[in-house]
Amino acid sequence: MLKVAVITVSDRASRGEYPDRSGPRVREVLERELPGVDVVVEVVADEPRSLRAALRRHLGRDYILTTGGTGLAPRDITPETCARWCDREAPGISEWLRRESQRETPHAVFSRAYSGMKGRTLVVNLPGSLRGAELCARLLAGVMPHGRDMAHGGDHEPQKKQ
Repeated sequence: MLKVAVITVSDRASRGEYPDRSGPRVREVLERELPGVDVVVEVVADEPRSLRAALRRHLGRDYILTTGGTGLAPRDITPETCARWCDREAPGISEWLRRESQRETPHAVFSRAYSGMKGRTLVVNLPGSLRGAELCARLLAGVMPHGRDMAHGGDHEPQKKQ
């Protein structure tokens, strides 16, 4: 079973000024695309300390997906915080998601999203917009089992279903 944490990084949602919509939407997409997936959702403030604590809580899951905090706003700290926390970078994931997102909106060029690994946990920053988070979750769902298998020492070729 694939285990995923979704962390929404938002000052206002963490203060209860409005409900988090992107985290639950990512969970919905993953549950629809990956039957049996175990997904937990959490909301934290745009603060490095809060995000690091959440990342630590979910270390050991196959994936930690963040949503929000990847743009150009002064308090957007998600990519830097994740990059400092991770052991290794996995730039191809973010490059791919940015490229595919640009097909939907030119605003994707402003994404500073990061992807990397801490131990065997893959960390992927998704956009904070509802539409962007949903698109990226849908794209990722198709490759997440293979990424998990690779992170755990699996072969480069996906296993054939019997």
